[in-house]
Amino acid sequence: MTLRTLAILTLALITSSCSLLGTRNIEVVSKPVEIEIIQPVLPRPLDLTAPNWFVVSEAKIANNCKMVEDKRPKTCALEDRENPEWPVGYTYLDKFIDEMKKQNSGDVVFVATTVGDYKIMIQNNQELRRYIQQLGEVVVYYRNVTIKDQPAIGAEVKKK
Repeated sequence: MTLRTLAILTLALITSSCSLLGTRNIEVVSKPVEIEIIQPVLPRPLDLTAPNWFVVSEAKIANNCKMVEDKRPKTCALEDRENPEWPVGYTYLDKFIDEMKKQNSGDVVFVATTVGDYKIMIQNNQELRRYIQQLGEVVVYYRNVTIKDQPAIGAEVKKK
């Protein structure tokens, strides 16, 4: 029985030993932790090239006479014109077909659209432009929020 009492006292002493020493005050301190946020890379500037548009009609091209002493004669021979290789009655359609044959190894290829489809294409381009600008503003905003020392710059659009 003495052994049993001794075992119970030892067990009680081990399990309650923290309360015998008294309590300690725990100090809770909160400090702001600076989080390192990976900065997004700004999109590269757009490099746009203006497309060429051709107006093709059957209207005759004015093949003016060459300037002689700061004035043009009212009439002149075909060889005295600005473009002597153009025959009389040469039209914009003829010129366009000749240029397309030169560019496409003798073949003539037309790509056409309606005025309504052209307007839709312009609206789509404007919508794409708006989206890119707003996306750039979001990127600049997040860069400004996370970079403390230097202001962010938006992506530039360069047009040739």
